[in-house]
Amino acid sequence: MLKRPIIIDTDPGIDDAVALAIALFSEELEVKLITTIAGNVSVDKVTNNALKLLKFFNKDIPVAIGSNEPLLVAFEDASNVHGQSGMDGYEFEEPTQELVLSEHAVNAMRRTIMNSSVPITLVPIGPLTNIALLLKMYPEVKENIDEIVLMGGSASRGNKGVMSEFNIATDPEAAKIVFASGVPIAMAGLDVGWKALVYPEDCAALKDMNKTGSMIHSLFQHYRGGSMKTGLKMYDSCAIAYLLKPEMFEIVETHVDVELNGSLTAGCTVVDLKGYLKKPNNAKVCLDIDTVMFKEWFMDSLKKCD
Repeated sequence: MLKRPIIIDTDPGIDDAVALAIALFSEELEVKLITTIAGNVSVDKVTNNALKLLKFFNKDIPVAIGSNEPLLVAFEDASNVHGQSGMDGYEFEEPTQELVLSEHAVNAMRRTIMNSSVPITLVPIGPLTNIALLLKMYPEVKENIDEIVLMGGSASRGNKGVMSEFNIATDPEAAKIVFASGVPIAMAGLDVGWKALVYPEDCAALKDMNKTGSMIHSLFQHYRGGSMKTGLKMYDSCAIAYLLKPEMFEIVETHVDVELNGSLTAGCTVVDLKGYLKKPNNAKVCLDIDTVMFKEWFMDSLKKCD
C-alpha cells in the first residue's frame, strides 16, 4: 500500500504530541518532514519538544525550525494550557540536534514538496505562519500540494476570543492568506475538537497500554484542554483523524474567510454556511464528529504505537 506523504507543521503541545504519535505510527501515512512554529510555547521550546518526541518514538524524521512570531500581531503563547515547557508532565530524555535541518522550515517545505513524485499533504496543527509564508514566497508549490488539512478555526464560538480559535487568532493574517490561496483545504476546528474527548477510563487504559500510552497518560495529568472529569479535548488528533477516517465527520463545503478588523471578533473564521458572501467554496469544514467512532479510532491508533 502506498503511504500518503505528509508534512506536519506543529507546535508541541500536549495534544500535538498525541497527534504526532498517531501519525508517525500510522501504516497509511509517511511523515516526510516536521516543521515547527511558535504557538503553544516559543519556537525554541516546541522544536525541542518535537525532537524529544522523535527520540522517544525512535523515529528519524527531519525537523525544520519555522517562524518565531506571527506575521503582524504580537505573539501570545498557551503555556497556561500546556505548561511552561509545552509538554509538562513527563521526563523526556534530552534530544540531540542531529535531525534539525540548517534551512528554515519554509525552504525545507518547498524543497520537500517540489522533490516529491506525488503531491504532498500539508497538516498544520498550529498557527499558520509558516504555511502562509510558503504559499506567498513560493507559489509554485501549489501545483504539488494535494491538500491542506488543518486544525484550527470554528464555525461557532472561540477558545481564545469570543469568536476566535487559538491557532487562527495567534496569526489571523497568515490564516487569511492560506484560506485565500486556492489550495484545497480541510478544516477540523473547535466544533469537532470539543467533542473529540478522552475520558478518565480511556486515560486510565492508556497507562498500561504501551510505552507511548504511558507517556501520554503522564502528559494528560498536566493538560488543561478540558478536564479529567469532563473529558480532555483532542483538537490536533482531529486533523489526523480526517486524513485516516474522514467518514467519522459531518463535512460541508463552503467559503471560509478570516476577520482581521473586527474590534470584538478579530481572528474569527467566518464560515459562510448560508452563502451570504456569495463567494466560491474554498474549504471542507468539519461541523460534527461521531464521538463513538472517534474514541474507538483514537484508542486503536495508540495501540499501534510502540
